[in-house]
Amino acid sequence: MKNIVKGIAGLLCLFILACSPSTEADQESATDTTEEALSSTETKEEPKEDKSTRPSPPKEVIGQIAGVDIKLDYSSPAVKGRTIWGDLEPYGEVWRTGANEATTIELSKDVSIEGKTLAAGKYAVFSIPNENSWTIIFNKDADQWGDYNYDEAKDALRVEVSPKALDEQVERLEFVIRANDIALRWDKLEVAFGLDSAG
Repeated sequence: MKNIVKGIAGLLCLFILACSPSTEADQESATDTTEEALSSTETKEEPKEDKSTRPSPPKEVIGQIAGVDIKLDYSSPAVKGRTIWGDLEPYGEVWRTGANEATTIELSKDVSIEGKTLAAGKYAVFSIPNENSWTIIFNKDADQWGDYNYDEAKDALRVEVSPKALDEQVERLEFVIRANDIALRWDKLEVAFGLDSAG
């Protein structure tokens, strides 16, 4: 009986030795693998938000005027039967000119906007709607959420333009780059600012 017990104990020892790393190098390798697994678990990033599912999805428009490459990034809210001007977007108040993050414009060269010079670069586009005139604002702080942290001291340029009534409703806010200007169109209103190369 003792011989059987000794035999079983011996087999168990062999089994344990076979399953364990046999050398220091093997032990280090096993430790490294465990640490890598823990590290990859710890640094796993949160999944990125799918912005296309937002009620006001992101839009991008790219074009060229007078040899200047232009890119606008904005979020596009819908009318949804609401009164937009003077209600949802109050008159006389700074507006992000879209939804979610502040609308941005990128210009590859210096430009002239409504006769005033604006250097090449990326800007947040804010506006102050009014019934008969709008102020279009180009602000140096392009990375903002909405207009909550808007700082007038960082304005690079302000221009005054006149809104124009549209015959048909534009359900979702859109920007259009045309031959000589850029137009914002939403609900039954269009607001455009002239743009030309400053060179």
